Amino acid sequence: MKTTALLPLNKKSTPALGVMPESSEPMVMRETVTMPGIGLTIPVRAAKAKLSALLELVAAGQEVTITSDGVPKAVLSPVEKKASQKVFNGTREHLKKMPPWRGGPTAEEIIREGRDERGW
Repeated sequence: MKTTALLPLNKKSTPALGVMPESSEPMVMRETVTMPGIGLTIPVRAAKAKLSALLELVAAGQEVTITSDGVPKAVLSPVEKKASQKVFNGTREHLKKMPPWRGGPTAEEIIREGRDERGW
């Protein structure tokens, strides 16, 4: 099993409060474990304590599964950019294609007739 921790691999200088300086060294989180078929996992208590670090991992593209008593409960995954939404103009286009109304009962009349048949 692969483990990771939030400390630099060489412990020359560790700043107070666990804040790490910018460096090219890989950062690891000790509480995480890679499980076969699931991927990177972390217990819920450690996830609460290390939420900011987890968000950094997820923002970098890593998917993290949160477990409780060894059972997967949730997955943190990176947010994907949504494709720009197309402007809805379906109603106007749809109405242009519809044949003109040539008489007959209206929707209100049909509904009223159905309700009257059932005694409502």
